[in-house]
Amino acid sequence: MRKNIIAGNWKMHKTQADALEFLQLFKSKLEEIDDTREIVLCAPFTCLSMMSQLLHGSQIRLGAQNIHWEKQGAYTGEISGAMLTELGVHYVIVGHSERRQYFSETDETANLRLLSAQRSGLTPILCVGESKGQRNAGETESVIINQIKRGMVDVDQNNIVIAYEPIWAIGTGATCESSEANRVVGLIRQQLDNKDISIQYGGSVKADNIDELMQQPEIDGVLVGGASLDPAGFARIANFK
Repeated sequence: MRKNIIAGNWKMHKTQADALEFLQLFKSKLEEIDDTREIVLCAPFTCLSMMSQLLHGSQIRLGAQNIHWEKQGAYTGEISGAMLTELGVHYVIVGHSERRQYFSETDETANLRLLSAQRSGLTPILCVGESKGQRNAGETESVIINQIKRGMVDVDQNNIVIAYEPIWAIGTGATCESSEANRVVGLIRQQLDNKDISIQYGGSVKADNIDELMQQPEIDGVLVGGASLDPAGFARIANFK
């Protein structure tokens, strides 16, 4: 069954003190969650240990923002699956556009990270999306299809979430129209063997557009950036009607 997964990506924000303050307010505003949705907080590595303890027994799942493809080794600045699972992490973001843009991530390295996450028992969230230039050139469909084809090689489709994040809408305030987001998410689903994979939308998601987005039949949740930093605002998103 497709589950609605509401995930917050804090990126390089929040100290442990900030995270503690966030959780205290966020948990107080979060309504009862049924089995059809899951709430995930993808925090910086420095916050994971503390948050794991604070979230133990709660309805909120813990996520990380990256994972390396090797179990261990001389990979300064990277983190392994075992290091994440030891902390109670359940989800990990892979192939985010910022990783692709600033840190030379490719479809091929994203695929290696996906496989590493699954070997470690983690559920990866694979991010795909086109740039403004690619959209203007009419390349949205080909870009998305190629990212899925290359990124999903040998991946277990029973343990993955996909996030459609048009690069031109991330942090710009320019949200993709809900009907267009729904169309592209449907295109992604057509490329998959498992049609029940949860596929999120991400890109300037806010409290005032969450209800419309979640009414779209193909969209199974959202991956939220900036709006996930505010506990009250993100609680409203998590509590979508």
